[in-house]
Amino acid sequence: MTIVLDGSGLTVEKLVRIARHGEPVELAPEALERIKVCRAMLEEKIRAHEIMYGVNTGIGEFSEVTLTDEQVKQFQRYLIYNHAAGIGEPAPIEYVRGAMASRINVHARGHSGGRPEITLTLVEMLNKGVTPVVCQKGSVGACGDLAPMSQIALLLMGEGEAYYQGRRMPGRQAMEKAGIPVPDLQARDGLATINGANLITAMSAIQIYDMNRWLKQAEIACAMTLEALYANLKPYDRRLHQLRGFKGAVRAAAAIMKCVAGSDLQTGKLKMKVQDAYSMRSSPQVLGAAHDALDYAWEQVEIELNGVGDNPVFLPEDKLTLTGANFQASPVSLPMDMAGAAITMVCVISERRLNRLTNPALSVGLPPFLTQQPGLMSGMMLSQYTADSLIVEQRILSMPASTQSIPAAADQEDFVSMGMNTAIKNAQILKNAYGVLGIEFMAAAQALDLRDFEHGKGVEAARQVIRRHVDFLDEDRPLYPDHTRMMELVESCEILEAVEQAVGSLG
Repeated sequence: MTIVLDGSGLTVEKLVRIARHGEPVELAPEALERIKVCRAMLEEKIRAHEIMYGVNTGIGEFSEVTLTDEQVKQFQRYLIYNHAAGIGEPAPIEYVRGAMASRINVHARGHSGGRPEITLTLVEMLNKGVTPVVCQKGSVGACGDLAPMSQIALLLMGEGEAYYQGRRMPGRQAMEKAGIPVPDLQARDGLATINGANLITAMSAIQIYDMNRWLKQAEIACAMTLEALYANLKPYDRRLHQLRGFKGAVRAAAAIMKCVAGSDLQTGKLKMKVQDAYSMRSSPQVLGAAHDALDYAWEQVEIELNGVGDNPVFLPEDKLTLTGANFQASPVSLPMDMAGAAITMVCVISERRLNRLTNPALSVGLPPFLTQQPGLMSGMMLSQYTADSLIVEQRILSMPASTQSIPAAADQEDFVSMGMNTAIKNAQILKNAYGVLGIEFMAAAQALDLRDFEHGKGVEAARQVIRRHVDFLDEDRPLYPDHTRMMELVESCEILEAVEQAVGSLG
């Protein structure tokens, strides 16, 4: 289904559909008209020789240098050349497609000043599958994502590189094969293409979408472990959390109770302690805090997806040019730093529950390390080591990047967001989180198979999915294939889909 980009309706879910699933896009007719009106005003100001940053002046430290009419024509090409200064491995295709969609939506607001041909070419590139090759590293998150976005802009001049039909090739060749005319760059076009935090925002949108789905699975894993350890379920009573007032905790408690509904634990047939350890009874508060953090980050990302992230900003209705810093990525990088830390926090409590499953002093009668032949066999002893190693890496990566500014451009750009570092480290935090949670899932399934009672409907649905991918550990075997398979299973969200099919949405 075609997604219409109009400058105001781009959601995280729509961005994921465009970036990951290749859904076609269309520029809203009224958005195209706004772009034309803004461009007409800009061209009028150029003819009047009004001084405008990045149009007829240099940029950064050279913002006070005024360009001649001839230099104005040449400047956009040199601007893209010198800003295409990233380094290293290319960003995943879905990140680049997301950045292109995000930039189109900025243009759709009608305040960027670029020619309509530029925006329409980006639309055509998305729809025909021409994706620029973009080095992921090199952006400091102000003035926007200049380095990576410049590699996108290279294709608008018939240069750079691109992926097309599964191959990497010169940019002009990709555009020709796809039948897309190269628009080239005129005054303002280059800066209008690159001067926003669009790659950071696209990466963050995709990550926050995946984090939310991962967090739902953390609730499922928690429910499985609670059943395996005969947990007291009073701490999961919705009324307890409503009294305190945090929405995330209410949501988490409700989701976990949905998963255990119908189990012998929930119906009172199993004996339980009066009060469990924190890692069991405070899971709603911890998972809930993560939900609240992710909700805030999600809201900030969607504001940015539909905001005017550019400089200068043109107001056609007032015939006015405003310079500022709407490219600054701090409104996204700060909450996304918090989101990454939230995922790490939930992994820490997941590992503590894993410890209770494997530790014979804490496991309420389960065999040591979940093996039926302790001593001869070590069971899942080493699985905890693996989870621990992943969490230590996550803790290191959870240091905020948004506080790490290093001045640039001879101190003209003396505070930058470092939002790209946030986005890059969040990708690794999330990858590790799939592994940590996969190991808890594996251990919980092992523990449940060693018990003999009726499981909750959601818990049983999750256990059955796990058993389709990983066998019961009846005797020791190399576990790295199982760990890796479980990591991939969590990333695929197959467990989540099965559970929600069985019990309904978890929130």
